[in-house]
Amino acid sequence: MNIHEYQAKELLRGFAVPVPKGKPAFSVEEAVKAAEELGGPVWVVKAQIHAGGRGKGGGVKVVKSIADVRKEAERMLGMTLVTHQTGPHGRLVRRLYIEDGSAIERELYLSALVDRATSRISFIASTEGGMDIEEVAHKTPEKISAFQVEPAVGYSGYLGRDIAGALKLTGDAAKQCGQLIEGLYRAFIAKDMSLLEINPLVLTKDGRLVCLDAKVNFDDNALFRHKDIQALRDLDEEDPKEVEASKFDLSYIKLDGSIGCMVNGAGLAMATMDIIKLYGEEPANFLDVGGGASKEKVTAAFKIIVSDPNVKGILVNIFGGIMKCDIIAEGIVAAAKEVALNVPLVVRLEGTNVELGKKILAESGLPIVSGDDLADAAQKIVKAVKGS
Repeated sequence: MNIHEYQAKELLRGFAVPVPKGKPAFSVEEAVKAAEELGGPVWVVKAQIHAGGRGKGGGVKVVKSIADVRKEAERMLGMTLVTHQTGPHGRLVRRLYIEDGSAIERELYLSALVDRATSRISFIASTEGGMDIEEVAHKTPEKISAFQVEPAVGYSGYLGRDIAGALKLTGDAAKQCGQLIEGLYRAFIAKDMSLLEINPLVLTKDGRLVCLDAKVNFDDNALFRHKDIQALRDLDEEDPKEVEASKFDLSYIKLDGSIGCMVNGAGLAMATMDIIKLYGEEPANFLDVGGGASKEKVTAAFKIIVSDPNVKGILVNIFGGIMKCDIIAEGIVAAAKEVALNVPLVVRLEGTNVELGKKILAESGLPIVSGDDLADAAQKIVKAVKGS
């Protein structure tokens, strides 16, 4: 789960992490009032969307008068902001963040993430702040340093000193860096984050380290422990089908292809998408119904797939273990009848109650094509989609 910049900064304040003063705004008048309360003389008007690259797309502006705050708020609210992370369709701006301006001496990069390869939390630091870290990694990888935290020990002072050294901070700035890293680490652990990115982390002209931007992702599997974080979710920033899928505890991600997929198990889902690509088409989604789905859950999953106008055919690939093939079949039949299915459907079933599942599909009266194995099913759905 993602949150907005202003929400991330408010969260970090609770862990004594230095961030500029700022206020969210949902209307032009709220933006003007926020600027007046902050006092100026320099403000930053920031569009709030769940995507990076806002500055390059015109979503971040530094202004020096209340009149310009109003002007930029009027321009940004309701605009479709297109960045390299939103894709060409962009995101509608519904919220702003009005923030105190900062006199910047240096821009740095700092992030913390879960390193799956080492099962550690790693801090990534670079002197090249304000840029896409991917670009820095490509052009000047020697300017990026990684620091792992030993989970049995947690934060220790040497970590802050090492990171300060990598960022070329000395004296009081290095001391501030140690305190900053400790606060970020405590926030990361306490809130079950999966990513915490500060870009840029700035050293101001008066020698203060300040988080000028903040991007936070949370581990969805731990959200049940954090009702306060769940309350920050902005459904307007998520794909409606992904929101609907979350209501039924379905793992669904929309993609750009033409073949909808319904599979049980993340590994099998990845293999299914790969074989669709192998035979010349693209998957329209990742959808894992899980190992113990009910008929209602399967029906909901099927309806979500069909609601995507880009779907020209559907491939259901189920290996029944805990998940019984007859339950899948009943859900498919119920959903197909309810939505008046008008695209090709190929189903491959194997495992628990497979013969009963195939019988339910065969007797449904629906134009369902059976696949003998995954390769056969993939070839059949690709052929059907290309034929149509």
